[in-house]
Formats: sequence, structure tokens, C-alpha cells
Amino acid sequence: MFDTLKSRIFQGNQFIKDIKNAPMREQFRGFPILSENYECDEKICPTGALKTNPLSIDMGKCTFCGACERASNAVKFTNGYKLTSSDRNKLIITPDITYEEYLKSAVEIKKEITKMFGHSLKLRQVSAGGCNGCEMELNACSNVNFDMGRFGIDFVASPRHADGIVITGPITENMAYALEDCYKSVPSPKLVILCGACAISGGIFQNSKTINREFLEKYPIDLYIPGCPVHPLTFINGILSYIQN
Repeated sequence: MFDTLKSRIFQGNQFIKDIKNAPMREQFRGFPILSENYECDEKICPTGALKTNPLSIDMGKCTFCGACERASNAVKFTNGYKLTSSDRNKLIITPDITYEEYLKSAVEIKKEITKMFGHSLKLRQVSAGGCNGCEMELNACSNVNFDMGRFGIDFVASPRHADGIVITGPITENMAYALEDCYKSVPSPKLVILCGACAISGGIFQNSKTINREFLEKYPIDLYIPGCPVHPLTFINGILSYIQN
């Protein structure tokens, strides 16, 4: 027991105290800044996120691979990790949009959301054919470093106990029924959160014949959280921006 106490004292507090202003390493590829002063080839993008006429990047399709940045000065990825939006269209970034402007308007806080759920959320995560990248990052959200449970945000084992679902993966044909079944099992009112490029747009699998994204046409989506995979700080801050004033 004394060894355990000594170890705890030696380790100190491991959690990130200020999660909303936590620093991010410089190498992280986050919010893109675009410049029309340089030429670039949109064919270099593996998911079609980059468009050149006019110049734009769709963060909902972007895998943040950096191919466009390496090929041209028209694109520069910052380490801005707060990428969440409640509007799919706002994920499309143009040269005139700065990171600061994006943060001001990307997430629309609805009074009925905070009134209904307060400042906490219980979520059921559904891996709808994902590669397990986003799933692993979402698992990390609950570890000692990020500890999102201190904000009242938790993943639950049953949709019956959830306030909404978090979808990862492009939604394969084999997972389409299970996803809808899970959604219907969550008590109303409920939220739907798309997490990662695959969930938002299909990602690199968007043209596959084995995916079935009809679910997204049937039900409203509340939050879009870009990434490939989604960083824990992106996910936690995205949820907090939606449920806290």
C-alpha cells in the first residue's frame, strides 16, 4: 500500500487541467489556412476534400494527410484542434475564413439542448465499419490524461442509458441495420454526432459499393467532429462547446 501511495505522489496530477485551452504539438494538422496566391492540384487529395475553383477544403472529407500542404503553399495546416461544427456546410473552409472566425460561428448552442441535458451527456458509441482509429481515440477521452468524465461526458454500454449516439466509420451495409436499431433504442429526445471523416462523408470509402448511408438521410445530425482520426481534445471540446455556454 505504501508503494502505491509513493507512486501516486511521484506521478502527481496527470490530467490536463485546462482542457479548453490545452496546448497542442506543432506537428498536429488541424484547421487549414488557404491562400489563393498559389496554385495547387485538387487531384492530389485522396478524398476530394480539396477544390480549386474556387479554392476550398471540406474538413468533413479531409483526412489531414498533408499531401496538399506538401505540394503547394496554397494550403497550410495549423495546429488548431477545435474543429467541431453543428452545421455541415461550415466545415467547408475558404481563403477568407480564419480560425478565430470559425470558432465564433461553427457551433450553434441551442437553448433546448442545455435545458434538456444540462451540462452532461451520456453517449453510446457505434463503430459502423470504422478502421478503429477514431474508436481508439474516443477510448482515450476517458483515460487519466483527458478524463472527460469530470465534465459529465461518458460513454455508456447500452443505448437505453444514452442521451445520444456517436457514430464512427463510413456506415457499412452490414452495420446499417444495427446502427438504426441502436438509434431507435435511445430514449427521445436524443443527439446524433458524426465523428471522423468516414462518418461525416464516407472518407476514403465514400465511393464504395459496400456502404449504406441512408441513416443520415432519415435522421437529423446535431454535431460534426472532423478528423482522421479525431483527437481527444477535438472531441471533448466539441461536446463542451455544444452543451456549455
